[in-house]
Amino acid sequence: MTAAGSKAGPRDEHRRRPLIAARGIGVAGRGAPILEKVDIEIAAGEIVTLVGPNGAGKTTLARILLGLDKPDLGVVERADAIVVGYVPQRLGIDAVLPLTVDRFLTLARRADRRTVDAALDEVGARELGRRALHELSGGELQRTLLARALLRKPDLLILDEPVQGVDFSGQFELYELIARIRDERGCGMLLISHDLHLVMAATDRVVCLNRHICCAGHPEDVSRDPAYVALFGPRAARDLAVYHHEHDHRHDLHGGVVPIAADHRHEHDHRHDHDQHDRRRV
Repeated sequence: MTAAGSKAGPRDEHRRRPLIAARGIGVAGRGAPILEKVDIEIAAGEIVTLVGPNGAGKTTLARILLGLDKPDLGVVERADAIVVGYVPQRLGIDAVLPLTVDRFLTLARRADRRTVDAALDEVGARELGRRALHELSGGELQRTLLARALLRKPDLLILDEPVQGVDFSGQFELYELIARIRDERGCGMLLISHDLHLVMAATDRVVCLNRHICCAGHPEDVSRDPAYVALFGPRAARDLAVYHHEHDHRHDLHGGVVPIAADHRHEHDHRHDHDQHDRRRV
């Protein structure tokens, strides 16, 4: 948002420009609809997180936004010449298939050595190039899938459960990486998750879906919305932690601690619902 009395510059206008907008999306199901009157849009430079329980219709909506499926009702509007990158929730890999990371990255899109190395560098996985795809850990595979999506030079990235199969410390690293890519590239992002906790610090706006839009807005506001509390339970809303801290390290692909130089330290914003209560107790 632009401060009152100031004028929005070209960068602000660009960031607010909708890359994709779905209006009145409906998908019929057997016995009950899968999606009902769903509206969602993602602008350039914005991270939108779609949360909801299993069976809420999140992946169905993602497939519609990607153009893989057509809704029974509603329309999807896309910016002219938009390029969309997709990071799937999971990827079936046959262990007998002799496929390296380098080869996987160039299966659908031809790229030279320098371009492939640059994509792997950007996701912190340069050393994976000659590794067999089926040997990768959960975090390594997710970074590889992200590098593959970035080779398309996307205007919009759709990431379906991007921390699936990744350990806890690796999840924070991946969300930090996702936010950094948004900041550097200015692309829009749609993150799909069943858990608001970990994505709070990275996301700009949350859309809570359970076949229809239950609530939407800033993540902290959504966490207190009665519809969110009813869907995920009071404990989920109560346990959302937001606090200020500064890292003097990060984790590598294997979870190991890597020191960060003082001038590269970064701060994460989290808030804790019990901050005031805890202060009173101290």
